[in-house]
Amino acid sequence: MVNTMHMFPETINKLIKKINNIKNILQYDKKKKRIIEIKNILHSISLQENKKNIKKIKQEKSKIKKILTEIKSCSINIQNINQLIQLSIQLQDTSVVQDINLEIKKIKKQLKKIEIYNLLKKKYDYCNCYLDIQSGSGGIDAQDWSKILLRMYLKWTDKKGFKTEIIQKTPGETAGIKYATIKIIGKYAFGWLRTETGIHRLIRKSPFNSGNRRHTSFSSVFVYPEINNKIKIKIQPSDLRIDVYRASGCGGQHVNRTESAVRITHIPTSTVTQCQNERSQHQNKEQAMKQMKLKLYKIEMQKKNDIKQHIENTKSTIGWGNQIRSYVLDNSRVKDLRTGIESRNIQSVLNGNLDSFIEKSLQIGL
Repeated sequence: MVNTMHMFPETINKLIKKINNIKNILQYDKKKKRIIEIKNILHSISLQENKKNIKKIKQEKSKIKKILTEIKSCSINIQNINQLIQLSIQLQDTSVVQDINLEIKKIKKQLKKIEIYNLLKKKYDYCNCYLDIQSGSGGIDAQDWSKILLRMYLKWTDKKGFKTEIIQKTPGETAGIKYATIKIIGKYAFGWLRTETGIHRLIRKSPFNSGNRRHTSFSSVFVYPEINNKIKIKIQPSDLRIDVYRASGCGGQHVNRTESAVRITHIPTSTVTQCQNERSQHQNKEQAMKQMKLKLYKIEMQKKNDIKQHIENTKSTIGWGNQIRSYVLDNSRVKDLRTGIESRNIQSVLNGNLDSFIEKSLQIGL
């Protein structure tokens, strides 16, 4: 036991080195300065009128604060356990060896969690998300398999502390489900789950077959971020250039002798609208502004449709050749075909212990 106590300082030194390395990678000091900057920005009077900017900055603050809190907590835990080790060595007290080992395991788990956050930095990773499950080829077995997958992901989200809402669930004809959609609410929900998109294959002795023969079933899992569909068109006056000119007419008494026609240019998008039909400049300007809002709305809608289409294009055919993971029940084996990660404890996986698969897929950049 005494020898074990003297091995602990080396372990602690490795943990200190690792946390310092993580601080460098995640730019810990720079992030601390950024938090101070954000606080100053949020206190500025000029931004109080711009709700969109405030929301964006608060979201950035929340992301940074979460990482800083995790790193600070881990550093404190390392310091505390180091002090306990030093004291125990001095007193030659070996009664706390088991407690120290337990705390070191917790710290290692915490460090791994922080490292994963460094991988969750794609555009929508921070968002809530939706997860669709659709039964594919395999008949009743596939529908039953979809129900098992739904339970598996609900168990996983519960372990992660995410909230869930079942948006839609279509029951199967005899058993299971044909289709289900769940909403997962929590920070980095999409980042954690995005690599689960794909075909999940189940191989087992069918409980729905009188001969109890081996059966292969497929279900599709599709994960996509929650994107705000509400489009509010707020035009900043500084983004507009308004030109007035004389409206062209057919001559005679219809010639417009005042500069009543209006042309509006939205500088950031180079969108142009103009109106000269009304007699007064005020009416023409009002009409041109209505057109401008409609055009900008259309541009924003197109952007969102492009994002949705890109996500939709990542879907695969539910069947052979597109699977990402195989679950072989009678051989007690789950294998991820992309990462090579394998588990022999199939019941544990079906109870929502998916982190080994998810973490590896994030590490290799899927």
